[in-house]
Amino acid sequence: MGHKHTKADILQGALAAAFDDGLSQLTFGRLAKRLGISDRIVVYYFPTKDDLIGEVLQAIGAELKATLAPAFSTPAADHIALLRAAWPILARTEADPVFALFFEAGGLAATGREPFRTLVPQLVEAWIEWAAAFIRGTRARRRGEAEAAIAMLDGLLLLRQLAGARVADRAARRIVAGISPVGQRGR
Repeated sequence: MGHKHTKADILQGALAAAFDDGLSQLTFGRLAKRLGISDRIVVYYFPTKDDLIGEVLQAIGAELKATLAPAFSTPAADHIALLRAAWPILARTEADPVFALFFEAGGLAATGREPFRTLVPQLVEAWIEWAAAFIRGTRARRRGEAEAAIAMLDGLLLLRQLAGARVADRAARRIVAGISPVGQRGR
């Protein structure tokens, strides 16, 4: 007499619910109702809401890494090269819902709402560390370039969410065209 749903099934249901209704609306009761199960089954696999939200955020991060893997096939020289490789993939319409959730989580973190206040900085840190592995140089240089790349990408993606794809694409082209290697002036 096993459970009707596995932990993976419930996590997929939680992801779908977050995409449909937002992270702030994700509760055990709503998720259980959506899946047609008792909320006790959800709690069995995810003892706290923090556990559930944490795994949803990790799943979103894993999706992003898998999406970006083809762009990061060779190490980049710097944050601009990483931006050049990543932007065409991140600027696709199918990535928009993932970043809408990421920015919702960031907004909830910025207002001090738990578990987001604790989990989102960890997610950003993991994202920076992951990106640093795709940049050439010393550990400190890779870290600094990854921080710059993430700041630029997040800014462009937020601009895309708020002002639209055309505005963000124009900004990305300007950033890439306007910044040259150290010691040279951009256009």
